[in-house]
Amino acid sequence: DGAAEGANRGRDGDWLSPRQHGGARRAALSGKEAAAVPPRRDVERLPPAAVGPPPAGPVPSTASCRCWERPGGAGRGSGLRSAGREEEVLPECEHLSRRSACSSLIPQDFYSDSPGGFEINLDHRKLKTPQAKLFTVPSEALAIAVATEWDSQKDTIKFYTMHLTTLCNTALDNPTQRNKTQLIRAAVKFLETDTVCYRMEEPAALAELQKNEWDPIVAWAEKRYNVAIGSSTSILGPNIPASTKETFISHLASYNMWALQGIEYVITQLKSLILSMGLIDRHITVEKAVLLSRLEEEYQIQRWGNVEWAHDYDLCELRARTAAGTLFVHLCSESSTVKHKLLQD
Repeated sequence: DGAAEGANRGRDGDWLSPRQHGGARRAALSGKEAAAVPPRRDVERLPPAAVGPPPAGPVPSTASCRCWERPGGAGRGSGLRSAGREEEVLPECEHLSRRSACSSLIPQDFYSDSPGGFEINLDHRKLKTPQAKLFTVPSEALAIAVATEWDSQKDTIKFYTMHLTTLCNTALDNPTQRNKTQLIRAAVKFLETDTVCYRMEEPAALAELQKNEWDPIVAWAEKRYNVAIGSSTSILGPNIPASTKETFISHLASYNMWALQGIEYVITQLKSLILSMGLIDRHITVEKAVLLSRLEEEYQIQRWGNVEWAHDYDLCELRARTAAGTLFVHLCSESSTVKHKLLQD
């Protein structure tokens, strides 16, 4: 008993986590006693480095959960928490099942307001970018979105599914070291090879499909931005007037650097500046934009059949990346006061 009790504390006297405590207890026992002690498996996603006393007292219920309350001072009771709507925001609080995930659901533990924006905290440790910069986002809405993305991770963290986190890392580290002008010109350059501007002459069915599906979105862009775009069946592509490019350059200049990173990301997914702007301007949905960008592929699928393990996966991945990029642009462009007003309404 003395050895087992001594295993409750680490070398420096700190309380061990439940997982570490189980290992220390088994190490303190010997022979059949050690074999009789099963490994602790009732705590999920608790990092090996986590320290601190074991939780005590009753676990709060969903009715008394204050997960969405801003920390301290004048901010307490404001922010994300709206009176009488805790259960609507968090219908199933995870306090009861996942201790480590619970901290990611509480904004005061998961992100905090700082002079440079909002910092992201994982198990009370500040998140860093691949270049070891402090992970700081410009808006509270984006911080919540990133927190939700991390909380959706289960036993294994799958970074390739965390598109918002990836975009934030790109915006913070700027690995290509491009300025705002270079980002804008790289985005506008896609107009010269825009998917919806390249047309097929045959087969006739595909040519007719492209005309019916792509002409409306091109017409919308020409009217929306007062430009001339057109289309071409030549391998050289359409001849885009210089005035059209300058108009798009001026329009993109109204976005900040973070939003431009998201716009370029969406353009690279859809291979189309026109579809991307229609999506960001809420003229078309994500599903519609993805369908129009894959029009020729969808035509071939209708004719020759679908390969589920390939085509379905590609479609879902493209939708996820496009949706994340579009959300990123809006969260980096809109004021957080709009979000608070919507929550109050």
